[in-house]
Amino acid sequence: MTACRACPRLVAWRESVASVKRAAFQDWEYWGKPVPGFGPMDASLLIVGLAPAAHGGNRTGRMFTGDASGDFLFRALYEVGLASQPEAWSRDDGMELRGVRMASPVRCAPPENKPTSEERDRCSPFLREEIGLMKNLRSVMVLGGFGWKAFLPLLGPERPKFGHGVEVEMGGLRVFGCYHVSPHNTYTGKLTQEMLQDVLRRASGATRHVGG
Repeated sequence: MTACRACPRLVAWRESVASVKRAAFQDWEYWGKPVPGFGPMDASLLIVGLAPAAHGGNRTGRMFTGDASGDFLFRALYEVGLASQPEAWSRDDGMELRGVRMASPVRCAPPENKPTSEERDRCSPFLREEIGLMKNLRSVMVLGGFGWKAFLPLLGPERPKFGHGVEVEMGGLRVFGCYHVSPHNTYTGKLTQEMLQDVLRRASGATRHVGG
């Protein structure tokens, strides 16, 4: 997966960002490739995002690591007992996820954080394969409307509307909607730590009930 070059626009962008680095990260060797999922494959909960951030996952090589969105998410994961520490900054920072894995429908950083629907569809087989390998998967928390539209077609023809706190059952999984952890949402108060932690608790609790 990390060798994929199927989307010319995304390849050009991820490699350009990795070459022309942000001033604060001049000493970093950027990852600059598709970013794999992170967390144990035997997890019962999956968090689905959007795509790696140019100077976050595209820099560190790990989902939600090294940017403001990840800072907000990992803090919540730690508070509800799903992460070993409240902060994540690199692939070798010692972070461990407990019973949860995270992945994105688009594996490369897109310009302006906006992948196209074509790029989403071209990348979807990676997420489908990952889900198929997670034999203990019981529930999914999807961050944002883009991820919602990308993930639901993998489960079936139904298209329930996205909303924060929405809960549906599809394909034998309990699926939860949550506003994305982007600074646009967190800095404005559209998504608070309390709101995020509430959905995380519900989603992780559902892993004990789906299918009996």
